[in-house]
Amino acid sequence: MLLHFFLASFVFLSSVKDGSARITSSFVRSEYPSADIPLDHEAFAVPRGYNAPQQVHITQGDYDGKAVIISWVTTDEPGSCKVQYGTSENKLQDSADGSFTNYTFYQYKSGFIHQCLIEDLEYDTKYYYRIGSGDSSRDFWFKTPPKVGPDAPYKFGIIGDLGQTFNSLSTLDHYIESGAETVLFVGDLSYADRYQYNDVGQRWDTWGRFVEKSTAYQPWIWSAGNHEIDYMPYMGEVVPFRNFLNRFPTPYLASKSSNPLWYAIRRASAHIIVISSYSPFVKYTPQWTWLKDELKRVDREKTPWLIVLMHVPLYNSNEAHYMEGESMRAAFESWFIDHKVDVIFAGHVHAYERSYRYSNVDYNITSGHRYPVPDKSAPIYITVGDGGNQEGLASRFTEPQPQYSAFREASYGHSTLEIMNRTHAVYHWNRNDDGKKVKTDSFVLHNQYWGSHRRRKLNKHLLVRLFDADTITTI
Repeated sequence: MLLHFFLASFVFLSSVKDGSARITSSFVRSEYPSADIPLDHEAFAVPRGYNAPQQVHITQGDYDGKAVIISWVTTDEPGSCKVQYGTSENKLQDSADGSFTNYTFYQYKSGFIHQCLIEDLEYDTKYYYRIGSGDSSRDFWFKTPPKVGPDAPYKFGIIGDLGQTFNSLSTLDHYIESGAETVLFVGDLSYADRYQYNDVGQRWDTWGRFVEKSTAYQPWIWSAGNHEIDYMPYMGEVVPFRNFLNRFPTPYLASKSSNPLWYAIRRASAHIIVISSYSPFVKYTPQWTWLKDELKRVDREKTPWLIVLMHVPLYNSNEAHYMEGESMRAAFESWFIDHKVDVIFAGHVHAYERSYRYSNVDYNITSGHRYPVPDKSAPIYITVGDGGNQEGLASRFTEPQPQYSAFREASYGHSTLEIMNRTHAVYHWNRNDDGKKVKTDSFVLHNQYWGSHRRRKLNKHLLVRLFDADTITTI
């Protein structure tokens, strides 16, 4: 059986490289209605108690994973900005002081938004924390990642275009069951911009309570999508990203970025770069300059896995948002190939798609290859804009299926990427199938840097671990 598993994995890995097994899934999902959950639903429940903290979420607070930023909202008064924390649930021996802000959007006035940075944490340690005061205080916990190093194992979840529908709830519940330790979020959070006037701010609040059962316990690494722009001149709101930037901090200064919308972190054995599809990125702009420098700072001896997050996919064979990523692809694709990026995750298209390793860098308008060609140095591109939002699924793919497209399906779901060591990671896309999580697309990912410099074979221990965990499906 072990030999059969290895051969199946080997055949599939060959198809990833060579582009020999393109699949357009024929699965048709009987989805929940693509309408937001009613305001009085328990998914949006306000915690009990006067001025009780709500909308709690955490994200990484530094470059290397020894800090977190804890955020929450109080509605009656500012209250305490202090976070008590420690390694014992019954003894929170340390504390940190944060700050608060609030803002208006049209005539909506936000609650008091607290943010507190906790630094100098120990790696691979479970911390308990308390926010609020008196009977209204609330307790949570989080776990720090392993120390940055080439063989530090870690499991990431990938979610995009989530929204706050019953489909979104299914995705969130399935993700929580996955055992992943950090979410890489590829943009489009609340879809509050589908509303008008004061309802916009209200739906940002409901989304914060909706995701709290995950975001309060593990970091979500944020990237912004078009539904975070919130450009609404008819309401007098013309400053982009106001709701997002007031509510969701990022550790951008730690990676020498000048803007919270693009930044980088290192976590376990991964170097994760977040770029903004809706900020200037052409030559000489701040984002272009920063990305060029950040790619040079990547040390594959310490963080072998190089992952890029963005909202708009660079390769997309769905009729929805077709070719919207072309300008960014022209600007950055050659850099991603030169630096051997392992995988690029995007959202935006409300469907799932995975590519082979292809590139289109030779074409310069007047000469060169006109179509993408196999390129072993290229990343794999994965679109996971299928979280469950109210706009529904993007079910129309272009035909015929392009050579670069390996697998595509119009369903809701989430992905996980489990890094095993410096050479191999296991990827799954999990479909939400009538309330059940179904593993639908899976493969073993070879690291681009270590695969080309020090090619390793799957050892027996890894194979047994994969097989026993039933993480690989035969495709």
